[in-house]
Amino acid sequence: MPRTLDLSQLLAEIPIEYSSEDLPDVRISGLAIDSRKVGPGDLFVALRGAGSDGHDFVSEAIANGAAAIAGDKSLRALGVPYVRFPDSRAALSWIGAGFRGWPGRKLTVIGVTGTDGKTTTTNLIYEVLRAAGIKAGMISTVNAVIGDEVLDTGLHVTTPDAHDVQRYLALMVEAGLTHVVLETTSHGWAQHRVDACEFDVGVITNITHEHLDEHGSYESYRAAKARLFQSLERTLPKQTGRRRLAVINRDDSSYDYLRGLIHVDAISYGLHGDADLRAVDIADYPEGVAFTAVGRGLRIAIHAHLPGKFNVSNCLAALGVVTSGLGVDAEVAARGMANLHGIPGRMQRIDMGQSFVAIVDFAHTPNALKVALEASRSVLAAEGGRRVIAVFGSAGLRDKAKRRLMAETAAEYADLTVFTAEDPRSESLDSILEEMAMGARSRGGREGETFWREPDRGEAIRLALRLAEPDDVVISCGKGHEQSMCFGAVEYPWDDRIAVRAGLAELLGVGGPTMPYLPTQDQEEAKWLS
Repeated sequence: MPRTLDLSQLLAEIPIEYSSEDLPDVRISGLAIDSRKVGPGDLFVALRGAGSDGHDFVSEAIANGAAAIAGDKSLRALGVPYVRFPDSRAALSWIGAGFRGWPGRKLTVIGVTGTDGKTTTTNLIYEVLRAAGIKAGMISTVNAVIGDEVLDTGLHVTTPDAHDVQRYLALMVEAGLTHVVLETTSHGWAQHRVDACEFDVGVITNITHEHLDEHGSYESYRAAKARLFQSLERTLPKQTGRRRLAVINRDDSSYDYLRGLIHVDAISYGLHGDADLRAVDIADYPEGVAFTAVGRGLRIAIHAHLPGKFNVSNCLAALGVVTSGLGVDAEVAARGMANLHGIPGRMQRIDMGQSFVAIVDFAHTPNALKVALEASRSVLAAEGGRRVIAVFGSAGLRDKAKRRLMAETAAEYADLTVFTAEDPRSESLDSILEEMAMGARSRGGREGETFWREPDRGEAIRLALRLAEPDDVVISCGKGHEQSMCFGAVEYPWDDRIAVRAGLAELLGVGGPTMPYLPTQDQEEAKWLS
Protein backbone atom coordinates (compact mmCIF):
# COMPACT_ATOMS: atom_id res chain seq x y z
CA MET A 1 0.00 0.00 0.00
CA PRO A 2 1.24 3.56 -0.65
CA ARG A 3 2.73 5.45 2.23
CA THR A 4 1.56 8.82 3.48
CA LEU A 5 4.64 10.79 4.43
CA ASP A 6 6.04 14.27 4.81
CA LEU A 7 7.36 15.87 1.66
CA SER A 8 10.70 16.49 3.39
CA GLN A 9 10.89 12.80 4.33
CA LEU A 10 10.18 11.73 0.74
CA LEU A 11 12.81 14.06 -0.70
CA ALA A 12 15.43 13.00 1.85
CA GLU A 13 15.40 9.48 0.38
CA ILE A 14 15.79 10.54 -3.26
CA PRO A 15 19.38 10.27 -4.60
CA ILE A 16 19.22 13.30 -6.93
CA GLU A 17 19.62 17.00 -6.34
CA TYR A 18 16.75 19.44 -6.03
CA SER A 19 16.18 23.02 -4.91
CA SER A 20 13.41 24.60 -2.88
CA GLU A 21 13.17 27.81 -0.91
CA ASP A 22 10.63 26.44 1.53
CA LEU A 23 9.69 22.90 2.50
CA PRO A 24 6.98 23.02 5.15
CA ASP A 25 5.82 19.74 6.62
CA VAL A 26 3.02 18.94 4.20
CA ARG A 27 1.79 15.38 4.01
CA ILE A 28 1.88 13.62 0.64
CA SER A 29 -0.78 10.97 0.08
CA GLY A 30 -0.47 10.35 -3.66
CA LEU A 31 1.34 11.14 -6.90
CA ALA A 32 -0.07 12.49 -10.16
CA ILE A 33 1.26 13.65 -13.52
CA ASP A 34 -2.15 14.59 -14.96
CA SER A 35 -3.62 17.71 -13.35
CA ARG A 36 -7.14 16.40 -14.04
CA LYS A 37 -6.45 13.36 -11.87
CA VAL A 38 -4.96 15.21 -8.90
CA GLY A 39 -6.61 14.54 -5.56
CA PRO A 40 -6.27 16.21 -2.16
CA GLY A 41 -2.80 15.68 -0.71
CA ASP A 42 -1.16 14.65 -4.01
CA LEU A 43 2.28 15.69 -5.19
CA PHE A 44 1.81 16.88 -8.77
CA VAL A 45 4.89 16.29 -10.93
CA ALA A 46 4.90 18.59 -13.96
CA LEU A 47 6.41 16.91 -17.02
CA ARG A 48 7.27 18.40 -20.38
CA GLY A 49 5.88 16.38 -23.31
CA ALA A 50 5.89 16.59 -27.08
CA GLY A 51 2.43 18.15 -27.23
CA SER A 52 1.96 19.76 -23.82
CA ASP A 53 3.80 20.99 -20.76
CA GLY A 54 2.63 20.00 -17.29
CA HIS A 55 3.93 23.28 -15.89
CA ASP A 56 1.08 25.01 -17.73
CA PHE A 57 -1.42 23.07 -15.60
CA VAL A 58 0.03 23.69 -12.15
CA SER A 59 -2.82 26.05 -11.22
CA GLU A 60 -5.37 23.40 -12.12
CA ALA A 61 -3.48 20.82 -10.04
CA ILE A 62 -3.47 23.13 -7.02
CA ALA A 63 -7.18 23.85 -7.48
CA ASN A 64 -7.80 20.10 -7.43
CA GLY A 65 -6.03 19.74 -4.10
CA ALA A 66 -2.32 19.25 -4.80
CA ALA A 67 -0.34 19.59 -1.57
CA ALA A 68 2.93 20.28 -3.42
CA ILE A 69 4.35 20.66 -6.91
CA ALA A 70 7.53 19.25 -8.50
CA GLY A 71 8.89 20.47 -11.81
CA ASP A 72 11.96 21.70 -13.64
CA LYS A 73 11.00 25.30 -14.46
CA SER A 74 11.27 28.42 -12.36
CA LEU A 75 7.87 28.90 -10.68
CA ARG A 76 7.04 31.26 -7.81
CA ALA A 77 4.19 32.26 -5.50
CA LEU A 78 2.23 29.05 -5.98
CA GLY A 79 0.81 28.94 -2.47
CA VAL A 80 2.06 25.35 -1.99
CA PRO A 81 5.63 24.00 -1.73
CA TYR A 82 7.47 23.81 -5.06
CA VAL A 83 10.46 21.50 -5.58
CA ARG A 84 12.59 22.13 -8.64
CA PHE A 85 14.66 19.34 -10.19
CA PRO A 86 17.08 19.57 -13.12
CA ASP A 87 14.74 17.14 -14.95
CA SER A 88 11.35 16.39 -13.43
CA ARG A 89 10.87 13.35 -15.68
CA ALA A 90 14.08 11.82 -14.32
CA ALA A 91 12.98 12.72 -10.78
CA LEU A 92 9.59 11.01 -11.15
CA SER A 93 11.07 7.51 -11.12
CA TRP A 94 12.86 8.13 -7.81
CA ILE A 95 9.88 9.98 -6.32
CA GLY A 96 7.65 7.06 -7.25
CA ALA A 97 10.05 4.51 -5.79
CA GLY A 98 10.48 6.47 -2.55
CA PHE A 99 6.77 7.02 -2.17
CA ARG A 100 6.13 3.28 -2.57
CA GLY A 101 8.83 2.29 -0.10
CA TRP A 102 11.53 1.30 -2.63
CA PRO A 103 9.89 -1.94 -3.85
CA GLY A 104 12.70 -2.75 -6.31
CA ARG A 105 15.05 -3.25 -3.36
CA LYS A 106 12.77 -5.98 -2.03
CA LEU A 107 12.53 -7.93 -5.30
CA THR A 108 14.85 -9.69 -7.71
CA VAL A 109 14.32 -7.57 -10.82
CA ILE A 110 14.99 -8.92 -14.31
CA GLY A 111 15.01 -6.33 -17.10
CA VAL A 112 14.37 -7.18 -20.76
CA THR A 113 14.85 -4.73 -23.62
CA GLY A 114 15.63 -4.76 -27.34
CA THR A 115 13.98 -3.87 -30.63
CA ASP A 116 12.31 -7.21 -31.33
CA GLY A 117 11.55 -10.18 -29.11
CA LYS A 118 11.15 -8.30 -25.81
CA THR A 119 7.66 -9.50 -25.00
CA THR A 120 8.37 -13.10 -26.00
CA THR A 121 11.56 -13.23 -23.95
CA THR A 122 9.80 -11.64 -20.98
CA ASN A 123 7.05 -14.26 -21.11
CA LEU A 124 9.55 -17.11 -21.47
CA ILE A 125 11.44 -16.00 -18.37
CA TYR A 126 8.19 -15.61 -16.45
CA GLU A 127 7.03 -19.13 -17.37
CA VAL A 128 10.37 -20.60 -16.31
CA LEU A 129 10.18 -18.86 -12.93
CA ARG A 130 6.68 -20.23 -12.43
CA ALA A 131 7.87 -23.72 -13.35
CA ALA A 132 10.65 -23.35 -10.78
CA GLY A 133 8.10 -22.56 -8.07
CA ILE A 134 9.29 -18.96 -7.75
CA LYS A 135 6.69 -16.35 -6.84
CA ALA A 136 7.13 -14.04 -9.79
CA GLY A 137 5.29 -11.15 -11.39
CA MET A 138 5.61 -9.65 -14.84
CA ILE A 139 5.28 -6.18 -16.31
CA SER A 140 5.23 -6.22 -20.10
CA THR A 141 4.04 -3.82 -22.75
CA VAL A 142 0.92 -6.01 -22.96
CA ASN A 143 -0.04 -6.28 -19.29
CA ALA A 144 1.10 -6.56 -15.69
CA VAL A 145 0.66 -9.94 -14.00
CA ILE A 146 0.53 -9.90 -10.20
CA GLY A 147 -0.40 -13.31 -8.87
CA ASP A 148 -3.79 -14.18 -10.38
CA GLU A 149 -4.47 -10.57 -11.33
CA VAL A 150 -3.81 -9.31 -14.85
CA LEU A 151 -3.74 -5.52 -15.34
CA ASP A 152 -3.83 -3.76 -18.71
CA THR A 153 -0.80 -1.49 -19.15
CA GLY A 154 -2.14 0.65 -21.99
CA LEU A 155 -3.42 0.85 -25.54
CA HIS A 156 -0.05 1.17 -27.27
CA VAL A 157 3.23 -0.54 -26.63
CA THR A 158 5.51 1.29 -24.22
CA THR A 159 6.78 1.02 -20.68
CA PRO A 160 4.20 2.33 -18.15
CA ASP A 161 4.87 5.75 -16.61
CA ALA A 162 7.50 5.76 -13.86
CA HIS A 163 5.14 6.11 -10.92
CA ASP A 164 2.89 3.36 -12.34
CA VAL A 165 5.87 1.01 -12.66
CA GLN A 166 6.65 1.59 -8.99
CA ARG A 167 2.99 1.05 -8.08
CA TYR A 168 3.04 -2.33 -9.83
CA LEU A 169 6.26 -3.29 -8.07
CA ALA A 170 4.81 -2.29 -4.70
CA LEU A 171 1.71 -4.40 -5.36
CA MET A 172 3.99 -7.35 -6.07
CA VAL A 173 5.84 -6.89 -2.79
CA GLU A 174 2.51 -6.65 -0.99
CA ALA A 175 1.36 -9.87 -2.70
CA GLY A 176 4.42 -11.74 -1.41
CA LEU A 177 6.20 -12.05 -4.75
CA THR A 178 9.98 -12.30 -4.80
CA HIS A 179 10.83 -11.81 -8.49
CA VAL A 180 9.60 -9.61 -11.34
CA VAL A 181 10.33 -9.68 -15.07
CA LEU A 182 10.11 -6.14 -16.42
CA GLU A 183 9.99 -5.45 -20.16
CA THR A 184 11.46 -2.03 -20.91
CA THR A 185 11.37 0.03 -24.08
CA SER A 186 13.83 2.58 -25.42
CA HIS A 187 11.24 5.27 -24.68
CA GLY A 188 11.06 3.97 -21.13
CA TRP A 189 14.81 4.32 -20.71
CA ALA A 190 15.11 7.65 -22.52
CA GLN A 191 12.31 9.07 -20.36
CA HIS A 192 13.76 7.62 -17.13
CA ARG A 193 10.67 5.54 -16.37
CA VAL A 194 12.62 2.62 -14.91
CA ASP A 195 15.68 4.34 -13.40
CA ALA A 196 14.75 3.41 -9.82
CA CYS A 197 13.84 -0.24 -10.42
CA GLU A 198 17.11 -1.69 -9.05
CA PHE A 199 17.76 -4.31 -11.75
CA ASP A 200 19.64 -7.48 -10.87
CA VAL A 201 19.78 -9.11 -14.32
CA GLY A 202 19.45 -7.44 -17.70
CA VAL A 203 19.06 -8.93 -21.18
CA ILE A 204 19.04 -7.18 -24.55
CA THR A 205 17.51 -9.16 -27.42
CA ASN A 206 18.77 -7.04 -30.34
CA ILE A 207 19.02 -3.45 -31.50
CA THR A 208 17.80 -2.84 -35.04
CA HIS A 209 16.07 -0.06 -37.02
CA GLU A 210 13.31 1.53 -34.91
CA HIS A 211 12.25 4.72 -33.12
CA LEU A 212 14.82 6.91 -34.87
CA ASP A 213 12.19 9.65 -34.85
CA GLU A 214 12.33 9.67 -31.06
CA HIS A 215 16.06 9.22 -30.59
CA GLY A 216 17.42 11.05 -33.62
CA SER A 217 19.97 8.41 -34.64
CA TYR A 218 20.71 4.71 -34.32
CA GLU A 219 23.55 5.58 -31.94
CA SER A 220 21.20 7.45 -29.58
CA TYR A 221 18.64 4.64 -29.80
CA ARG A 222 21.35 2.09 -28.99
CA ALA A 223 22.56 4.20 -26.07
CA ALA A 224 19.02 4.30 -24.63
CA LYS A 225 18.82 0.51 -24.72
CA ALA A 226 22.29 0.25 -23.20
CA ARG A 227 21.12 2.08 -20.08
CA LEU A 228 19.74 -1.27 -18.85
CA PHE A 229 23.24 -2.71 -18.59
CA GLN A 230 24.62 0.51 -17.12
CA SER A 231 21.89 0.50 -14.47
CA LEU A 232 23.13 -2.83 -13.12
CA GLU A 233 26.15 -1.04 -11.66
CA ARG A 234 23.93 1.30 -9.63
CA THR A 235 21.74 -1.36 -8.04
CA LEU A 236 22.22 -1.36 -4.28
CA PRO A 237 23.12 -4.62 -2.48
CA LYS A 238 20.09 -6.76 -1.66
CA GLN A 239 19.48 -9.45 0.93
CA THR A 240 19.54 -12.09 -1.82
CA GLY A 241 23.24 -11.41 -2.34
CA ARG A 242 22.68 -12.16 -6.02
CA ARG A 243 25.37 -10.99 -8.44
CA ARG A 244 24.50 -8.58 -11.20
CA LEU A 245 24.48 -10.14 -14.68
CA ALA A 246 24.23 -8.81 -18.24
CA VAL A 247 22.97 -11.22 -20.91
CA ILE A 248 23.93 -10.12 -24.42
CA ASN A 249 23.19 -11.30 -27.98
CA ARG A 250 26.45 -12.42 -29.64
CA ASP A 251 24.81 -12.44 -33.08
CA ASP A 252 23.62 -8.84 -32.99
CA SER A 253 25.54 -5.95 -34.56
CA SER A 254 25.35 -4.12 -31.23
CA TYR A 255 27.42 -6.77 -29.44
CA ASP A 256 30.83 -5.07 -29.51
CA TYR A 257 29.40 -1.73 -28.43
CA LEU A 258 27.41 -3.21 -25.56
CA ARG A 259 30.19 -5.52 -24.40
CA GLY A 260 32.51 -2.56 -24.14
CA LEU A 261 30.35 -0.73 -21.61
CA ILE A 262 29.40 -3.64 -19.37
CA HIS A 263 31.16 -3.54 -16.00
CA VAL A 264 29.37 -6.43 -14.29
CA ASP A 265 29.43 -10.15 -15.02
CA ALA A 266 28.20 -10.98 -18.52
CA ILE A 267 27.33 -13.96 -20.68
CA SER A 268 26.56 -14.07 -24.40
CA TYR A 269 24.12 -16.18 -26.34
CA GLY A 270 23.42 -16.89 -30.00
CA LEU A 271 24.46 -19.03 -32.96
CA HIS A 272 27.93 -17.48 -33.11
CA GLY A 273 30.70 -19.96 -32.37
CA ASP A 274 32.08 -17.73 -29.61
CA ALA A 275 28.77 -17.36 -27.76
CA ASP A 276 28.78 -18.65 -24.18
CA LEU A 277 25.38 -20.25 -24.76
CA ARG A 278 24.70 -21.60 -28.26
CA ALA A 279 21.96 -23.39 -30.17
CA VAL A 280 22.73 -26.46 -32.28
CA ASP A 281 20.59 -29.02 -34.11
CA ILE A 282 17.85 -26.47 -34.78
CA ALA A 283 14.54 -27.76 -36.15
CA ASP A 284 11.80 -25.42 -37.32
CA TYR A 285 8.17 -26.62 -37.32
CA PRO A 286 4.90 -24.82 -38.10
CA GLU A 287 3.94 -25.08 -34.43
CA GLY A 288 7.31 -24.13 -32.92
CA VAL A 289 11.05 -24.65 -32.74
CA ALA A 290 13.36 -27.25 -31.20
CA PHE A 291 17.11 -27.13 -30.60
CA THR A 292 19.84 -28.16 -28.23
CA ALA A 293 21.37 -25.47 -26.03
CA VAL A 294 25.05 -25.99 -25.23
CA GLY A 295 27.65 -24.07 -23.25
CA ARG A 296 28.32 -22.89 -19.71
CA GLY A 297 28.27 -26.53 -18.61
CA LEU A 298 24.83 -27.07 -20.16
CA ARG A 299 23.50 -29.41 -22.79
CA ILE A 300 19.74 -29.35 -22.80
CA ALA A 301 17.02 -30.00 -25.39
CA ILE A 302 14.58 -27.10 -25.77
CA HIS A 303 11.13 -27.38 -27.35
CA ALA A 304 9.12 -24.15 -27.62
CA HIS A 305 5.62 -23.70 -28.99
CA LEU A 306 6.71 -20.49 -30.69
CA PRO A 307 6.91 -20.68 -34.50
CA GLY A 308 9.81 -19.07 -36.35
CA LYS A 309 13.56 -19.66 -36.10
CA PHE A 310 13.96 -16.19 -34.62
CA ASN A 311 12.47 -17.59 -31.42
CA VAL A 312 15.58 -19.70 -30.93
CA SER A 313 17.36 -16.48 -29.98
CA ASN A 314 14.57 -15.49 -27.58
CA CYS A 315 14.74 -18.91 -25.92
CA LEU A 316 18.52 -18.68 -25.54
CA ALA A 317 18.19 -15.23 -24.01
CA ALA A 318 15.69 -16.51 -21.46
CA LEU A 319 17.79 -19.59 -20.75
CA GLY A 320 20.87 -17.47 -20.05
CA VAL A 321 18.93 -15.27 -17.65
CA VAL A 322 17.38 -18.07 -15.61
CA THR A 323 20.29 -20.52 -15.46
CA SER A 324 23.28 -18.19 -15.15
CA GLY A 325 21.52 -15.24 -13.54
CA LEU A 326 18.98 -16.88 -11.25
CA GLY A 327 20.32 -20.39 -10.68
CA VAL A 328 17.31 -22.23 -12.13
CA ASP A 329 18.00 -25.86 -13.10
CA ALA A 330 18.24 -26.32 -16.89
CA GLU A 331 15.69 -29.14 -16.93
CA VAL A 332 13.21 -26.93 -15.09
CA ALA A 333 13.96 -24.11 -17.53
CA ALA A 334 13.24 -26.36 -20.51
CA ARG A 335 9.96 -27.45 -18.95
CA GLY A 336 8.93 -23.86 -18.28
CA MET A 337 9.62 -22.79 -21.87
CA ALA A 338 7.52 -25.70 -23.14
CA ASN A 339 4.65 -24.44 -20.98
CA LEU A 340 4.34 -21.24 -23.02
CA HIS A 341 1.79 -21.86 -25.77
CA GLY A 342 1.98 -18.70 -27.81
CA ILE A 343 1.72 -15.01 -27.00
CA PRO A 344 -1.22 -12.81 -28.01
CA GLY A 345 -0.56 -11.16 -31.35
CA ARG A 346 2.75 -12.94 -31.95
CA MET A 347 2.52 -15.32 -34.94
CA GLN A 348 -1.01 -16.05 -33.72
CA ARG A 349 -3.04 -18.25 -36.05
CA ILE A 350 -6.69 -17.39 -36.74
CA ASP A 351 -8.64 -20.43 -37.89
CA MET A 352 -12.30 -20.30 -38.91
CA GLY A 353 -12.20 -23.27 -41.25
CA GLN A 354 -10.63 -21.49 -44.22
CA SER A 355 -8.45 -23.36 -46.71
CA PHE A 356 -5.40 -21.18 -46.07
CA VAL A 357 -3.41 -20.06 -43.03
CA ALA A 358 -4.20 -16.69 -41.44
CA ILE A 359 -1.75 -15.16 -38.95
CA VAL A 360 -1.63 -11.96 -36.88
CA ASP A 361 1.79 -10.73 -35.78
CA PHE A 362 3.18 -7.61 -34.14
CA ALA A 363 6.11 -7.19 -36.58
CA HIS A 364 6.48 -3.43 -37.05
CA THR A 365 10.19 -3.03 -37.83
CA PRO A 366 12.11 -4.09 -40.96
CA ASN A 367 13.90 -6.89 -39.11
CA ALA A 368 10.77 -8.14 -37.37
CA LEU A 369 8.86 -8.13 -40.65
CA LYS A 370 11.67 -10.06 -42.34
CA VAL A 371 11.71 -12.83 -39.74
CA ALA A 372 7.89 -12.97 -39.62
CA LEU A 373 7.75 -13.43 -43.39
CA GLU A 374 10.53 -16.02 -43.22
CA ALA A 375 8.54 -17.86 -40.56
CA SER A 376 5.48 -17.70 -42.81
CA ARG A 377 7.58 -19.15 -45.62
CA SER A 378 8.52 -22.03 -43.31
CA VAL A 379 4.82 -22.66 -42.68
CA LEU A 380 4.30 -22.82 -46.45
CA ALA A 381 7.13 -25.31 -46.87
CA ALA A 382 5.80 -27.53 -44.09
CA GLU A 383 2.18 -27.44 -45.23
CA GLY A 384 2.63 -27.51 -49.00
CA GLY A 385 1.55 -23.93 -49.55
CA ARG A 386 2.44 -21.57 -52.38
CA ARG A 387 2.36 -17.87 -51.46
CA VAL A 388 2.81 -15.45 -48.57
CA ILE A 389 0.40 -12.51 -48.61
CA ALA A 390 1.30 -9.68 -46.22
CA VAL A 391 -0.79 -6.79 -44.86
CA PHE A 392 0.87 -3.97 -42.94
CA GLY A 393 1.40 -0.23 -42.67
CA SER A 394 3.82 2.21 -41.07
CA ALA A 395 2.97 4.61 -38.27
CA GLY A 396 2.63 8.33 -38.71
CA LEU A 397 4.88 10.74 -36.78
CA ARG A 398 7.35 7.91 -36.26
CA ASP A 399 10.54 6.69 -37.91
CA LYS A 400 9.92 7.58 -41.57
CA ALA A 401 12.92 5.73 -42.95
CA LYS A 402 11.47 2.35 -42.05
CA ARG A 403 8.46 2.87 -44.35
CA ARG A 404 10.54 2.30 -47.43
CA LEU A 405 12.67 -0.35 -45.73
CA MET A 406 9.64 -2.41 -44.71
CA ALA A 407 8.15 -2.17 -48.19
CA GLU A 408 11.44 -3.32 -49.67
CA THR A 409 11.48 -6.22 -47.22
CA ALA A 410 7.97 -7.23 -48.26
CA ALA A 411 8.89 -7.06 -51.94
CA GLU A 412 11.70 -9.51 -51.26
CA TYR A 413 10.08 -11.91 -48.79
CA ALA A 414 6.33 -11.82 -49.58
CA ASP A 415 4.62 -12.80 -52.81
CA LEU A 416 1.78 -10.29 -52.50
CA THR A 417 1.47 -7.26 -50.20
CA VAL A 418 -1.31 -4.87 -49.22
CA PHE A 419 -0.11 -1.58 -47.73
CA THR A 420 -2.58 0.03 -45.33
CA ALA A 421 -3.07 2.22 -42.28
CA GLU A 422 -1.19 1.75 -39.03
CA ASP A 423 -1.72 4.64 -36.60
CA PRO A 424 -1.31 7.45 -39.17
CA ARG A 425 -1.97 10.03 -36.45
CA SER A 426 -1.91 13.53 -37.98
CA GLU A 427 0.16 12.60 -41.04
CA SER A 428 -1.30 12.17 -44.52
CA LEU A 429 -2.04 8.48 -44.94
CA ASP A 430 -1.79 8.88 -48.71
CA SER A 431 1.75 10.21 -48.33
CA ILE A 432 2.75 7.32 -46.05
CA LEU A 433 1.40 4.79 -48.52
CA GLU A 434 3.18 6.51 -51.40
CA GLU A 435 6.51 6.21 -49.57
CA MET A 436 5.83 2.53 -49.07
CA ALA A 437 4.84 2.06 -52.71
CA MET A 438 8.10 3.71 -53.79
CA GLY A 439 10.01 1.20 -51.67
CA ALA A 440 8.15 -1.72 -53.23
CA ARG A 441 8.69 -0.42 -56.76
CA SER A 442 12.41 -0.02 -56.09
CA ARG A 443 12.58 -3.79 -55.57
CA GLY A 444 10.59 -4.70 -58.66
CA GLY A 445 7.12 -4.51 -57.13
CA ARG A 446 4.25 -3.92 -59.56
CA GLU A 447 1.23 -2.08 -58.23
CA GLY A 448 -1.98 -3.98 -58.86
CA GLU A 449 -0.03 -7.19 -59.47
CA THR A 450 2.30 -7.78 -56.51
CA PHE A 451 1.26 -4.95 -54.21
CA TRP A 452 -1.79 -2.82 -53.50
CA ARG A 453 -2.59 0.31 -51.51
CA GLU A 454 -5.76 0.20 -49.40
CA PRO A 455 -6.09 3.00 -46.81
CA ASP A 456 -8.81 1.27 -44.77
CA ARG A 457 -7.20 -1.52 -42.76
CA GLY A 458 -10.39 -3.55 -42.57
CA GLU A 459 -10.74 -3.48 -46.36
CA ALA A 460 -7.02 -4.26 -46.72
CA ILE A 461 -7.48 -7.40 -44.65
CA ARG A 462 -10.55 -8.34 -46.71
CA LEU A 463 -8.53 -7.88 -49.91
CA ALA A 464 -5.69 -10.08 -48.67
CA LEU A 465 -8.15 -12.80 -47.65
CA ARG A 466 -9.87 -12.64 -51.06
CA LEU A 467 -6.50 -12.96 -52.79
CA ALA A 468 -5.64 -16.08 -50.80
CA GLU A 469 -5.88 -19.47 -52.47
CA PRO A 470 -5.81 -22.88 -50.76
CA ASP A 471 -2.65 -23.40 -48.64
CA ASP A 472 -1.45 -19.78 -48.96
CA VAL A 473 -0.45 -17.83 -45.84
CA VAL A 474 -2.00 -14.43 -45.09
CA ILE A 475 -0.18 -12.51 -42.36
CA SER A 476 -1.36 -9.18 -40.94
CA CYS A 477 1.54 -7.38 -39.27
CA GLY A 478 2.14 -4.32 -37.13
CA LYS A 479 -0.71 -4.27 -34.62
CA GLY A 480 -0.54 -7.68 -32.96
CA HIS A 481 -2.21 -7.51 -29.55
CA GLU A 482 -2.85 -3.75 -29.63
CA GLN A 483 -6.37 -2.58 -28.95
CA SER A 484 -6.59 0.73 -30.80
CA MET A 485 -5.50 2.70 -33.84
CA CYS A 486 -4.78 6.42 -33.82
CA PHE A 487 -6.18 8.80 -36.45
CA GLY A 488 -5.51 12.46 -35.75
CA ALA A 489 -5.52 12.57 -31.95
CA VAL A 490 -8.27 9.98 -31.52
CA GLU A 491 -7.75 6.35 -30.54
CA TYR A 492 -10.31 4.15 -32.27
CA PRO A 493 -10.95 0.64 -30.90
CA TRP A 494 -9.13 -1.81 -33.17
CA ASP A 495 -7.86 -5.38 -32.84
CA ASP A 496 -6.29 -7.12 -35.85
CA ARG A 497 -7.36 -10.50 -34.52
CA ILE A 498 -11.00 -9.44 -34.46
CA ALA A 499 -10.62 -7.86 -37.90
CA VAL A 500 -9.18 -11.03 -39.42
CA ARG A 501 -11.94 -13.12 -37.86
CA ALA A 502 -14.52 -10.67 -39.20
CA GLY A 503 -13.01 -10.82 -42.68
CA LEU A 504 -12.90 -14.61 -42.63
CA ALA A 505 -16.51 -14.80 -41.43
CA GLU A 506 -17.59 -12.62 -44.36
CA LEU A 507 -15.53 -14.64 -46.82
CA LEU A 508 -16.81 -17.99 -45.60
CA GLY A 509 -20.38 -16.89 -44.97
CA VAL A 510 -20.31 -18.01 -41.35
CA GLY A 511 -21.03 -16.30 -38.06
CA GLY A 512 -18.35 -14.10 -36.60
CA PRO A 513 -17.54 -10.63 -35.29
CA THR A 514 -18.29 -7.43 -37.17
CA MET A 515 -15.38 -5.65 -38.80
CA PRO A 516 -14.30 -2.89 -36.37
CA TYR A 517 -14.95 0.67 -37.46
CA LEU A 518 -12.19 3.02 -38.59
CA PRO A 519 -12.80 6.53 -39.95
CA THR A 520 -11.17 5.57 -43.27
CA GLN A 521 -14.48 3.84 -44.01
CA ASP A 522 -16.02 7.32 -44.39
CA GLN A 523 -14.17 8.90 -47.27
CA GLU A 524 -15.84 12.29 -46.77
CA GLU A 525 -14.48 12.55 -43.23
CA ALA A 526 -11.04 11.13 -44.01
CA LYS A 527 -9.20 14.46 -44.21
CA TRP A 528 -5.88 12.74 -43.50
CA LEU A 529 -6.09 11.13 -46.96
CA SER A 530 -5.57 14.49 -48.66
